[in-house]
Amino acid sequence: MMNSIYNIVSDLCSFVIKSCSEDFFVKYSCISESEKKRINMLVRSHVGGLFLSENQVAQLSEEDFTEDFFAELKKLIEDLTSKNDFFAIVALVQILDESLASLLKVKIAEFQEDDFSVVLNTNRETTGIGLLPRCSCIWERKHRLSHSYNRMDNFLFNMLLMENSILGELIDKHFFIKSNLFTDFSKKKALKIAATPLRLEREFDVQPYDEDKVQYFKISYTKDSFKSDNELIWSKIITAAQNKSDIIVFPEMLGNPDMVGFITRKLKELSPGERESIPSLIILPSFWEKNRNTVTILDKYGELICRQSKQNPFRVEQNGTGYLEGILSSLVVNIFHFEGIGRIAILICKDFLTTKYMEQLMRCFKLTLIIVPSFSTGSYDFRQSFDLCAHDDCNVVWINTCAALEKGKESNFKNIGYVRKRISRNDDEAQRLSRMPICEGAFSGRCVHDCLYYETISGV
Repeated sequence: MMNSIYNIVSDLCSFVIKSCSEDFFVKYSCISESEKKRINMLVRSHVGGLFLSENQVAQLSEEDFTEDFFAELKKLIEDLTSKNDFFAIVALVQILDESLASLLKVKIAEFQEDDFSVVLNTNRETTGIGLLPRCSCIWERKHRLSHSYNRMDNFLFNMLLMENSILGELIDKHFFIKSNLFTDFSKKKALKIAATPLRLEREFDVQPYDEDKVQYFKISYTKDSFKSDNELIWSKIITAAQNKSDIIVFPEMLGNPDMVGFITRKLKELSPGERESIPSLIILPSFWEKNRNTVTILDKYGELICRQSKQNPFRVEQNGTGYLEGILSSLVVNIFHFEGIGRIAILICKDFLTTKYMEQLMRCFKLTLIIVPSFSTGSYDFRQSFDLCAHDDCNVVWINTCAALEKGKESNFKNIGYVRKRISRNDDEAQRLSRMPICEGAFSGRCVHDCLYYETISGV
C-alpha cells in the first residue's frame, strides 16, 4: 500500500511534466487565493482524510492507506485528469507531499539502516520519475531555483523528484548516511571540512598509448612499498580528528593499491572512544587502476560506503599533441543524503569542469554540497564553475595537490584549494570564497607534508 501512494504521486508528476509548458509553472507559482480555496474544497470533498481542517493538511500514517482512501483519491484524480485541471493536479501533489512529511522522516530513518536505497515508487521506468525523501539543508533557500527554473520540483519540499530525462544515461545510487555518523550536527548546525593537498611528490608515471585512432594516457604507480604514503594519509586523518572535522577530503591520483586496506585496518583497531573523534566521512585520494580513476569513501568505523569513479576523461596536451585519459565511465553516480546537510556528490576533477554533467547532477538531485578532488595544473576554470553552483545554493569544496605543479605554471598555484559557500545577503562578500594558500616550500621542492586546511559550512 505504501508503494501505491508514491506511484500515484509519480504518475501525477509525470502527467503534468509531459502535458505542461514552462509557462504553466510560471503562472502556477502565482496561483490566486480564490483558486487555492476552490482546490482545497474540491480535494476535501473527495478525500476528507487529507485535511484536519479547512486549510490544515493532515499528517498521514500507514493506517490511513485503506482501500476506501485509495478509491476516493483515484476517483478525484480521474476527475481532474479528464478535465485537464492542471492547477488542481499540481496542488493535489503539493497536498500529498505535505501529508507524507512525517512518513518520509520515518523512511529516512529506515534508509539509514540500509547499505544503499532505491526510490520510493516502483513505476520509475514507466513514468520517468523517481521519488525519494528529501533531506533538508540548513543553507538551502526554501524556494531554491524558483526564480531560475520553472519546473514541477519547485513545488515539492518533502519529496525529492528526479526526472530520468535530466539524468539521461547516468545511473544513480543513493546512500542515506547512517544515524551514528554526524551525531553532533543537529546541535552544531555546522559542518567542518578538512582538506589536504597531501604532498608534492608525484610517484607515478604517465604512459601514452594509441588505441582505435586515438592517443590516450594511463597512470602507472612506480613505488614498491606504499607504507610511508599510507602513514601520511593516516596522520592527516588523525590531525583532522584532533581538530574536530566532520569530513576529510584528499586530492586526486595520489592513492595506491594498499591504501584502502591499510586505512580500514587502522580505523578498526581504534577503541570506541578514539573512533568517535574521527571524521565521519573519509574521502581517500583517488587511485588509477584498470582504466578507472576511483575515489573510495569510508566512514569513521572503517566501513566502505562506496566507490565513485571519474566519468569524464581529462585531456592533456604535450608539445602540441593531445592525449586523452584512458578511463572507462561506469555511469554510476553516488549521492549521499543527510538531514540538515542535504545531498552530497563527489565530482572528480574534470567531472566538475564538464558543465553539462555537473548541471545534470545539480538539477536532478538538488545537490547542496559538491566535493571536488583534483589533480590539475590550474585553478581558473574551477573558480569559474563555482558560481554556477552558488546560484543553486550548492556549496563546493575543491582541493588540488602540489604534485600537479609544473615548471612555468607556478602562478596557477597561488591557492591549492577553495571552498565556495552560500552566505547571507548581510554577510561580507569576502566570506563567500575561502582560499587555501599554498606553502612556499612547494615552489622550492621542500615539502614537509603538514598542509591541512579547515572550513566550516553553516546555516544562512
